Amino acid sequence: MVKPGDVVRIATKDATYHGILMPRPIILDKNITVIKLDNGYNIGISNDKIEKTELVSEYKPKQEGRQEIGHKRDLPLIPILSFGGTISSRVDYRTGGVYADYTAEDFVEMMPELRNIANLKAQKVMGMMSEDFTPTDWKVMAKAICKELNSEARGVVVTQGTDTLHFSTAAMSFMIRNLHKPVVFTASQRSIDRGSSDTFMNLVCSVNAAAKFDAAEVMTCLHGSTEDSHCILIRGTKVRKMHTSRRDAFRPINELPFANVYEDGRIEKINNSYRSIGEGKAELDDKFEDKTALVIVYPGMEPKVIDFYAEHGYKGIVLAATALGHVPTETSGKNILPNIKKAIDIGIPVVIASQTLYGRVHPLVYTNLRKLSIELQCIFAEDMLPEVAYVKLGWVLGHTNKMDKVREMMLTNYAGEITERTDEKSFLF
Repeated sequence: MVKPGDVVRIATKDATYHGILMPRPIILDKNITVIKLDNGYNIGISNDKIEKTELVSEYKPKQEGRQEIGHKRDLPLIPILSFGGTISSRVDYRTGGVYADYTAEDFVEMMPELRNIANLKAQKVMGMMSEDFTPTDWKVMAKAICKELNSEARGVVVTQGTDTLHFSTAAMSFMIRNLHKPVVFTASQRSIDRGSSDTFMNLVCSVNAAAKFDAAEVMTCLHGSTEDSHCILIRGTKVRKMHTSRRDAFRPINELPFANVYEDGRIEKINNSYRSIGEGKAELDDKFEDKTALVIVYPGMEPKVIDFYAEHGYKGIVLAATALGHVPTETSGKNILPNIKKAIDIGIPVVIASQTLYGRVHPLVYTNLRKLSIELQCIFAEDMLPEVAYVKLGWVLGHTNKMDKVREMMLTNYAGEITERTDEKSFLF
């Protein structure tokens, strides 16, 4: 009787398959047998088509005992804080079982080269899908990172899921003040049991960056191309996930990346506009107004959408407007200017960002933009990404609800979220 983990050969009328017998996921029909092929991909085979199943070799569970890794005096200490996502899952390649926890020994066992880069300390802070993150989770994240920044660590590596990685890096950029060491976020687009997984290279490059790069910034470190050539370091307030599945899904927006990072430890600087590492103590500043909304502007949108947020106690709204900051006005038949005015009149700041992502909004170029900026006193968010403007507004409202102060803080550059002049080479880098 074969069992999960055994290597099997399955013969059907059409073909013969060789691989590891996997546990059948609950969502699959009971009449399906799942095996992991030698290339790392799983396939399901209908039991009705199976003519013969042959045991090739029996699964022998790996002994869990590990050798402790000693610390080397000449290497820096790099904590790795895990918050979930594919990269944080330990996979038993034989059974497909996943353990959402890692120790430093696990990392070194998988990637022995890490032993020569840094002394590692790994901690699982939480394990959840990034789309389920809330501002409350960002506060937990900021507190954990601050603790490590104020230890003997040279820098910190943070792992989480990719989907809202750019929200988290923006939140950390505002919630951690007096940053004096690198904070490097990484993740993976492909699961660790696939031959095309980006996990290993992303993690090696991230540890290299935290151990060697001289930027006191929140950054992402992920694949810079579809090949395993290098990773790129991108500012946490200028990064966005731009593809659902490509390994080089993360791109810098309105700014060049800081550097290319290679597996062998080489760091090739591209953009020097970062704060240098130094002395001091990181401070936690995690006040955040949960009642902050991000609304996409689109043709034919219902103006009462703005009223909904006002009526439900929201304290601030970011509009991801079209191009330079346009919204439907008088000639559209769906004029939302009166609704915006009503919200502002009761003390709700309305911030205008651009859904084009690249470029910046402008308060004066067209008449309709002047109505928003001069008549209604909307806050135009320069070249901030809509997601960054949303996170920043929530953080600002955690400190003040006075309209003039909100405007002042939203237009103050705290973490590189506003660039004075955009490098033309950054478009679709």
